[in-house]
Amino acid sequence: MPALKTYVGFISHAWKYHDEYARLEIMLKNSPNFIFHNSSVPRTDAIPPPLTNLKLQNALAEQIRITNVVLILSGMHAAHSDWVNEEIAIAARYQKPIIGVIPWGQQNTPRVVQLAAKEMVRWNTDSIVTAIRKYAL
Repeated sequence: MPALKTYVGFISHAWKYHDEYARLEIMLKNSPNFIFHNSSVPRTDAIPPPLTNLKLQNALAEQIRITNVVLILSGMHAAHSDWVNEEIAIAARYQKPIIGVIPWGQQNTPRVVQLAAKEMVRWNTDSIVTAIRKYAL
């Protein structure tokens, strides 16, 4: 059997919604015949203080630059997040494909994510993995 490709992805998230982020990361890591490395910084390994907007922008840019794909958790909180807009802009600058992931039970998704995403997928491991395989660089 040939070696599996390792996909490097950035998972956009708000630390206030850390549980969704953690569940998505576990779903991807436990998916059979799929290797996923998350380049984003979780709440448990925060960027050291002092945290300025410029320091965070630079850290996000580096985390996104090294990826094959950007996943945006598309709960409605993303519609009101300046940082999601910044992550979308960084992904565009580096020409990284964006996949919008609709959280479990969510009906509405932010327009900003819909417009930026190559595809919007439901909270289902197979759908997410298929989209990553389809769009990742």
